[in-house]
Amino acid sequence: MSKAYFEILRSGINTTYQDIGRPQLYHIGIPFSGAMDKRNFLIANKLVGNNLKSAVIEFALQGPLLKLKNSETTFAITGNVKFNIIRKSSNIEKGICYKTYNLKHDEQIDIISTDKSVYGYLSTEGGYDIELFWNSFSVNTKAKIGPNYGEKLLNNQKIFLKKKLSNHLEKKIDLINSKIEFIRVIKGTNYDYFSEKSKSLFAKQEYKVSKLTDRMGMRLEGEILENNIDTNIKSEGLIKGVIQVPADGKPIIMLSDHGTIGGYPKIAVVISADYDKLVQLPPNTKVKFKLVNLKEAENLYELYTLETENILSRI
Repeated sequence: MSKAYFEILRSGINTTYQDIGRPQLYHIGIPFSGAMDKRNFLIANKLVGNNLKSAVIEFALQGPLLKLKNSETTFAITGNVKFNIIRKSSNIEKGICYKTYNLKHDEQIDIISTDKSVYGYLSTEGGYDIELFWNSFSVNTKAKIGPNYGEKLLNNQKIFLKKKLSNHLEKKIDLINSKIEFIRVIKGTNYDYFSEKSKSLFAKQEYKVSKLTDRMGMRLEGEILENNIDTNIKSEGLIKGVIQVPADGKPIIMLSDHGTIGGYPKIAVVISADYDKLVQLPPNTKVKFKLVNLKEAENLYELYTLETENILSRI
């Protein structure tokens, strides 16, 4: 019997396999990677009954156009996403996020675009027939690591599906991806390198997300931050969410595929509870930062975790 697969008719801008991430490899220069928006990743898997660590297809801005071959399956899309389902009768059905759909042989999923956001997720019951690479399904295109030879998915490729019997039970949750007033941060290790004026400016000014943004990092546009000590330091370890300030005074936020060391001073770190919201900010979006202490950050992450668990329990 022929294997079930999606034929990629249009790959989209940045379509990759992602899972929960690739831990414990920082010492050899390999970052965590994984789905940019963890909550939407988890919800996508839960909707179709997959293990929460299963791989999904992550897409950015414009998503793929996929045709199902040799099978029937259930899928779900999470995020703020505009998509259609093209049935065999050529009828076009407008898709709704956070809802499962049954798809049959030769029917198509047309993921048109994200809506005032960046990342969306496609999960399919049973998951995708791909191999682990260093204990993860996540693709890091900068390092050429992961399934599909560490590359984005391309036109005319095939995405093979794992076989799974299903009753195709419909699931749906009502979820609104809330807007943000600011992104909360804690002080970075080089916070005191910056002038008092710049510290105040960092906490008060409105930055704009530049077009120079991808899974590796997010460059911000705004007034220049003045460094009184040294604009270059001995290279140190980095984590996702850390905000570096190079000599030009314009902050760069390290994201999931970031380099593991860097020599720019670090003014702040985005708290883990706000990371999902940060990565969903499209270019030209305005963003402000709010400084919190470590205890507040820990409490906010605990709240984020409880909220996520509550959402998953409703599915």
